[in-house]
Amino acid sequence: MGLLFDDFKSWKQYCLAHNLSLATPVLQYEIEQKGRTEQEIWTGLQMAYTVMKDAVHTGLTEDTTSRSGMIDNGGKKVYRHAINVLSPEFKKLIARALAAKEVNSCMGRIVAAPTAGASGIMPGILVTLQEQHDISDAQMLEAMLVSAGIALIIERNASIAGAVGGCQAETGTAAAMGAGAIVYALNGTIDQVFNAVAITIQCMLGLVCDPVAGLVEVPCVVRNASASAIAYSSAQIALANVNAVIPVDECIIAMGEIGQAMEERYKETALGGLAMTPTGQQIAKKVLISDIDILEQ
Repeated sequence: MGLLFDDFKSWKQYCLAHNLSLATPVLQYEIEQKGRTEQEIWTGLQMAYTVMKDAVHTGLTEDTTSRSGMIDNGGKKVYRHAINVLSPEFKKLIARALAAKEVNSCMGRIVAAPTAGASGIMPGILVTLQEQHDISDAQMLEAMLVSAGIALIIERNASIAGAVGGCQAETGTAAAMGAGAIVYALNGTIDQVFNAVAITIQCMLGLVCDPVAGLVEVPCVVRNASASAIAYSSAQIALANVNAVIPVDECIIAMGEIGQAMEERYKETALGGLAMTPTGQQIAKKVLISDIDILEQ
């Protein structure tokens, strides 16, 4: 088969029919369709997770000021701030998501999970989850396999690209991947994992992609933090067996329909939303002039 599964319903049916975990068919897919050995897959996942953890560490310890000046060490500021609105764990989640995405904005090394614009979400979630629950790396890698399966199905039935479906496609997919990974890593059932994905998508529907000056910085970085929070809340709700009501496959179809209906100016073109505010336009002109100056030097 060219793709893992057409939908979440098929994924569940296959796992139940063969008494498999959600991760096993994804592993089988990688072996059969990508021609990789099982050891190569686990090694690749470990490398990706190491890069994610390094991005979090870099963002919290080194300078992350972007050339445009819009990104200025936000992760560190949140992590170190004395006044706490959130619990210590929640605060770390937000700071880590910001930090990893800021590394991307400053041209550092990241994992696109599923895209560079959403690259802070999975690192923030996975690093915080592992620390909270003392989960082994092996369990975390299995959860990453499940999150990859989630992204493949979303990509097939909606989109993971902001240029196609708006920010709901990028940060929405990453948050859904994270929510599913959380529930799986905490030994949730298949229904609970898929419920977490459905709830996350419901919370992210309609989010536009409107990058100021066309850069993946504002509002992208802070959306990585908010999407991580949504993933955590969705996982908590799903683990408590609260029903999403609308099945996950139907949520994804709705996501695709909304993406198709969204005006082009809200799809990564920097022609609408925050990008077209007076301040957004001033920043765009400043960035353009700066780029010209650099090219002329």
